[in-house]
Amino acid sequence: MKRLEVLLPAIAVLVATIPAGSAQRLNAAGASFPSPIYQKWFGEWHNMHSGVEINYAPQGSGAGIKQLTEGTVDFAASDMPMKDAQIAALKVKAFHFPTVLGAVVLTYNIPGVNTTLKFSPQVIAGIFLGTIKKWNDRALMADNPGVKFPNDEIVPVHRSDASGTNFVFTDYLCKISPEFKRKVGADTKVRWPVEGLNGNQNPGVTGLVRETPDSIGYIELTFAVQNKMPYAEIKNAAGNWIKPTNESVTAAAASAKMPPDFRVSITDAPGKDAYPISTFTYMLIPSKFADPAKAKVVKEFLQWMLTDGQKQVAALDYAPLPKEVVDKELKQLAMVK
Repeated sequence: MKRLEVLLPAIAVLVATIPAGSAQRLNAAGASFPSPIYQKWFGEWHNMHSGVEINYAPQGSGAGIKQLTEGTVDFAASDMPMKDAQIAALKVKAFHFPTVLGAVVLTYNIPGVNTTLKFSPQVIAGIFLGTIKKWNDRALMADNPGVKFPNDEIVPVHRSDASGTNFVFTDYLCKISPEFKRKVGADTKVRWPVEGLNGNQNPGVTGLVRETPDSIGYIELTFAVQNKMPYAEIKNAAGNWIKPTNESVTAAAASAKMPPDFRVSITDAPGKDAYPISTFTYMLIPSKFADPAKAKVVKEFLQWMLTDGQKQVAALDYAPLPKEVVDKELKQLAMVK
């Protein structure tokens, strides 16, 4: 009894430190592409609001959309804008909120090659269509004079899950290769012409490329940087060799005409400094929450994410949103109930 008498005041103090109505636990799932910045944001939000916990499961864009449709998460995340049919399947309309800009990069593990490689669109399409099979192919050597490539078979590494990264990369391939568009198409999960290896989410592809000689895969820039893996320069639509950086991703976004619902593709952008495999990534937020307290938390978080949170993205190799996009999103935020 004395032990209980000692504990009760402590419990009362703990409860008193959490403002009434602010203790909330929210669950979200989706894209692994923005997971590093989302985990940072949600952790910092919890530090600023100890009664609020946002749990994020980076299971892939397809899984996020599926769970949002089923109503098993409070909100979702996707690198691919939802299709009309997916939006129609929702019980509650959802808004697309762009959160950051990022780059999908080509990373590789080639024995004896320790330099930054250059890949033209024709070479990238050829590798993933299976028409370029060896590292010492003439087209690769023409892009990279002086590099001594081995006479080894190329091992492509793909995403195995339904992912936004798959969509961004295949969306780019469809724009640069009519053959790829005809044979494969763009989606979160496709049937690749070359079997290769399959990794789950960005970390899975990263690990396979790192461990597999003669491999090449597509991952989000921050995963390549964090794992100290090489990544290629790519010839863009203007004919310039472009390294993926915050500046070159921002240049790609600058050429985009943002529609009212924010569903836009910025792959193969026309700008002379644009990195060609760039993308917005989105939080998919229900227009109306059954719990008004959750709606309040989500709106307060989004307000912070679109302002102060944008100052943190460059440190994790994402590019911040253009001001004009943020201004439009803040107006949309008022429509969340």
